[in-house]
Amino acid sequence: MTSTTGADRDYVPDVRTLTIDNRQVQPEGAAWDVYNPATEQVLATVAGASSKQVDDAVSAARKAFGRWSSMSGHERAAAIHRFADVLEARTDKLLASIVNEVGTPVSLAEGLQVKLGLMHLRWQAEAAKKDRTLHLGGYDQPVPTMSDVTHYPVGVVAAITGYNYPLNLAIFKFGAALAAGCTVVLLPSPRTPLTTLLFGDLSREADLPDGVFNVLVGDAEVGQQLTSHPGVDKVSFTGSDAVGAKIMEQAATNLNGVTLELGGKSASIVLPGTDVESLATETHLRWSRNGAQGCAALARLLVHESLYDRFLEASAEGFEQMRVGDPWDPKTNIGPMIRPDHRERVQGFIDEALGAGGKALLSVDRPLPESGWYVNPVLLGNLPHDARAVQQEIFGPVAVIVPFSDTDEAIRLANDTAYGLAANVWSPDLEEGRRVAERLRAGTVWINGGGAMRPDAPFGGSGRSGVGRELGEWGIHEYLEPRHIQWRV
Repeated sequence: MTSTTGADRDYVPDVRTLTIDNRQVQPEGAAWDVYNPATEQVLATVAGASSKQVDDAVSAARKAFGRWSSMSGHERAAAIHRFADVLEARTDKLLASIVNEVGTPVSLAEGLQVKLGLMHLRWQAEAAKKDRTLHLGGYDQPVPTMSDVTHYPVGVVAAITGYNYPLNLAIFKFGAALAAGCTVVLLPSPRTPLTTLLFGDLSREADLPDGVFNVLVGDAEVGQQLTSHPGVDKVSFTGSDAVGAKIMEQAATNLNGVTLELGGKSASIVLPGTDVESLATETHLRWSRNGAQGCAALARLLVHESLYDRFLEASAEGFEQMRVGDPWDPKTNIGPMIRPDHRERVQGFIDEALGAGGKALLSVDRPLPESGWYVNPVLLGNLPHDARAVQQEIFGPVAVIVPFSDTDEAIRLANDTAYGLAANVWSPDLEEGRRVAERLRAGTVWINGGGAMRPDAPFGGSGRSGVGRELGEWGIHEYLEPRHIQWRV
């Protein structure tokens, strides 16, 4: 894949149609403007689906389910790979669309927003081939029997995605659902619908069977109709915990299962003996990427009191390397907030913390661009652990630092949150890092920075971080039901 440069910075997908039953359909619902968060310019005016079009999409998915679910895993895998081929051939357009409507710096978007998603889609395609039959063997009471456990697909999946990673979050859902034999109605965030409309249109080139993959756009009313629709069997949502709670309530109308990948307030624990000079810059550049508009941002820094001052001194270099500005500038690594109201929300956390006695221990003080919804990164300290900035997800370039006296206190502070999504442990002793990791209430724990998000490992959390898991076999099983088959011998 070649990086998008030059004239592509002005690219906006020209697709404004829904994808229903493998056809382009003109939307009939209310319209709204989609903005470039870096320039504040209107990228496009998009109309949403009407109530009838929601019904049509669900009906198409329901009609297609019988054929798609009865295909062999190898046949489904071939179809998903064709879809990946089509998307890969258009990666420059997908990348440009993401940079312009999300504001992710192009220096990060290629790997985080495009390559990662396609890698996961390829893995999901291969996962479709797997035989998941479990042979339980013999059982003698009250009569001799044998048993197998097989699986069947849930049915029609309503997949609703967040704005921050429009390609990845969609692939995490529809790739797993299609691999499991389900059919999909996909609804993106109304803040970033253009990329999703584009690959909805591209899906038709992949020659998927009619009705297997449908794309709608719309507001909260469209989302509510979809999640509570009697023709939907499973709802998968990525977004805020507040909206996730509403979606769970709506899905309960039909007693449908949900997979909810929600927020986080993830801790990064720096244990005694850690070489803070070597990790501080990486730590700050990691939590702040994509403007810290990511659910697993490790923006709650718990640092042992013996390392606290040294960590702050070493952190100055990380803040010096933060470049806020034009996402198309290859030197930029922090782009804008998605909308002005979100920028105001993030700034509100900063102002409240400073007004309550908190301190801006480190910050980027360079002038912000004249246009665009930007916030300069800041590291807040001198806050009690029950402060709002310490406890609530900010979803912007704001981190907090809290000292601790011993490992037990670090674990208690890390777990003292309503969320349970992710965490990181820095330690010179891997075994100690493992022992701490095992005591953390988090769905993913990285040790010494971990690595990339693996397609074969689960991702998700507990508490207000959600229900269920995405990715890996765990993600596939979210869209399967177990079936026990027993016979006498």
